[in-house]
Amino acid sequence: MPSATPESTSPRIVLGVAGGIAAYKSVTLLRQLRDANYFVSPILTPDATRFVGEVTFSALASEPARTSLYGDPTTPIPHTYLGQHADLIVVAPATAHLIARYAMGLADDLLTATLLASRAPVLLCPAMHTEMWEQPSVQENLATLRRRGVMILEPEVGPLAGGDAGTGRLVEPERIAAMVDAIVRGYRGPLSGRRLLITAGGTREPIDPVRVLTNRSSGRQGYALAEVASRLGAHVTLVSTVDLPLALDVVRSVELVKVMTAHEMHEAVLSRASQTDAVIMAAAVADFTVTPVDQKLKKDSGVPNLSFQPTMDILRELVDARPTGQIIVGFAAETTNVAEHALAKLRAKGVDLLVVNDVSAPGAGFDHITNAVSILDRSEEVQNLPLSSKEAISEVILSRVASLLSQGAP
Repeated sequence: MPSATPESTSPRIVLGVAGGIAAYKSVTLLRQLRDANYFVSPILTPDATRFVGEVTFSALASEPARTSLYGDPTTPIPHTYLGQHADLIVVAPATAHLIARYAMGLADDLLTATLLASRAPVLLCPAMHTEMWEQPSVQENLATLRRRGVMILEPEVGPLAGGDAGTGRLVEPERIAAMVDAIVRGYRGPLSGRRLLITAGGTREPIDPVRVLTNRSSGRQGYALAEVASRLGAHVTLVSTVDLPLALDVVRSVELVKVMTAHEMHEAVLSRASQTDAVIMAAAVADFTVTPVDQKLKKDSGVPNLSFQPTMDILRELVDARPTGQIIVGFAAETTNVAEHALAKLRAKGVDLLVVNDVSAPGAGFDHITNAVSILDRSEEVQNLPLSSKEAISEVILSRVASLLSQGAP
């Protein structure tokens, strides 16, 4: 990844340092990054300077450390200069306060303003006391940032400030430096380099030139899966019956294939599946179709006699034809006896994961921006996810997929 700046051909790393005792480790990290021939631009928050010295970072970095949005005669708009020229932004340590401000989109100091003024990948390395790390607010802020594509190097268990011990210790500089190397080479998350095929929306089966048989699927869950997978580094093919907007940061990295009927989805999916590492069938595919007539059916002609035929079982065909190591995820929308029907479908289809939801439950399933699902695996163990955004649901599903791929399943 070449630098965007003319004055250096080395990759440019913005090293953000927030105000925690672990800031002393950032001095070692800075030295290691410079030894690896990175051009490093440090940003210290005002609180960071209570623990480490600006002069120390200036002496070791590629250019003087910065601490303020204002007053730099060499760089009148430092956050845009740093944000636009960065190949990677690393924040180590990232405190609970910094994480919250970043998740909220605040830009009240140079570091947060630079984070918002950049399209470069971001790596956060949190460090804080265990009680703070375990706070739901902190974990929710981190989940929000992960869904936006921010990479998190979670803290270790070990000695903390004040004689305490537990989870919250900043990872060692060597691990951070190794992650920097991986990101510069293209790593973007646990699905980096993987190819995923995801389906979305409800199929539409023509009855005549103006009428169709369809269902209430909005396609939002499939689109959320595609966006989150892309941010986690995957190459995504999205086979969809609906045309929803994709987030600006992923629109260029998701290949959209438009279909309408179950037959068209069958053709699009089966022709592409063998080249993918995982297939996630989030679409609501019609179980039955009809043979359409050429002309619009007229009411005064009486009630039409529709003859239903079953559609092809795309999920079953995918499982039967899957290449070695491919992961297949099915979806099931139920309204009654949800657990019983889900288990029966898991056994019948042979998928690696089955995501099931009760679409009659408030706020879940079709036409909602939220969902509540259960994930069943091959061992028939169940993971229940409470009502959450469809992006949050996607993150859990894709984490399970990434874990299975790393294990070489099935």
